[in-house]
Amino acid sequence: MTLILSLFTVVTFPNGGCTGASGDNGTCMTARECSSRGGSANGYCANGFGLCCVFMTSCGSTTSENGTYFINSGYPSWYDGTGSCELTVIKSHPDVCQIRLDFDRFTISGPERMNNVCNQDQFIVSGGNPIPAICGFNQGNHMYIDAGIGTTNPVKLTFVTSGNSFERIWKVKVTQIPCSTIYKADVGCLQYFTGVSGQIRSFNYDPASGLQLSNQDYGICIRMERNFCGIQYTACLDSANNRSRAFTLGGNSNNPVNSMIGSGAGPNNCANDWLLIPCASNVGRVAPAQALCTDRICGGTFSADLSMQSSSVLSTVKPFRLWFHTDNVEAPVDIDNRGFCLNYVQQPCTNNLPGSKLAPFDRDGRLPSATLARYSDSTTMVIAESTSE
Repeated sequence: MTLILSLFTVVTFPNGGCTGASGDNGTCMTARECSSRGGSANGYCANGFGLCCVFMTSCGSTTSENGTYFINSGYPSWYDGTGSCELTVIKSHPDVCQIRLDFDRFTISGPERMNNVCNQDQFIVSGGNPIPAICGFNQGNHMYIDAGIGTTNPVKLTFVTSGNSFERIWKVKVTQIPCSTIYKADVGCLQYFTGVSGQIRSFNYDPASGLQLSNQDYGICIRMERNFCGIQYTACLDSANNRSRAFTLGGNSNNPVNSMIGSGAGPNNCANDWLLIPCASNVGRVAPAQALCTDRICGGTFSADLSMQSSSVLSTVKPFRLWFHTDNVEAPVDIDNRGFCLNYVQQPCTNNLPGSKLAPFDRDGRLPSATLARYSDSTTMVIAESTSE
């Protein structure tokens, strides 16, 4: 952007990202450009020569602005109405191939309590890759949408609200990601995390009152950082309950509350709801290269063994990826499954991690059926020493 300050002085600054006075992200522009594109000035940028232009829009709008915030009617006040609130997202450039949604605020009615189905309020994404509907409390979470190739693939974001009176609020940041960037998510990843450590939560996870959502089926990916060969997962601390519910999936009953593993039809297998961690083993059991490992984990305790004692779980399968699946019913004996909250820490490449192995995910980011059979047809398998297939 160019400003003429006098007959002899021209100031040029790029339309780069900026942080507004409110803390919201925006684009550095002149006042005229910000106004003409429908944004709002929110502080200064470019050493005071530009304005940080923030774009916020609500129901019935269409946007192609990168970094737009999708807000409820009347935001920042609560919304208690019913109906459908839709935003259509158009690519800002043909090179855009992903859209990231960051849920800065996200509170709508949660699922019904019998089968944990979102049958009142829902957040629905259409126009991209198939994404399960979600509801409840999801502040701080995110998701990635495959926007396809070209400019004729609009993505629609829809909040559907119905049922009883409820204090709803949402503010969703919409970031468009070019195909050519190094920070786009891998194929098949609804969620994508970077960094040596972080926290992963299932949608609507809340140790006090959240419920595991039904009809979920998606991949969660963690970028492998340089010089790291494994990844360790640990259930989050839970001070809201006497018995931790940081990991409570299908099979979580009053007695027993042990973990369940594997994918067979037995009473200790995860046939309906599960978190898949390829070739997982409990930390400290034996050296990973010689350990028996499992795939699916569910129940009331986070452990790669049949155990009532939570444990840190290690995987050296690359890429670092999990898969979360729930069906559309809850077993009558299950009690208030919360979903999961896991802290992860990547493990450096040392002689203690000789069993690292590549998992042959297909082009859609899923484990092929033949590979799933290897990881899932029995409760345990032995990690191979070789790093080649």
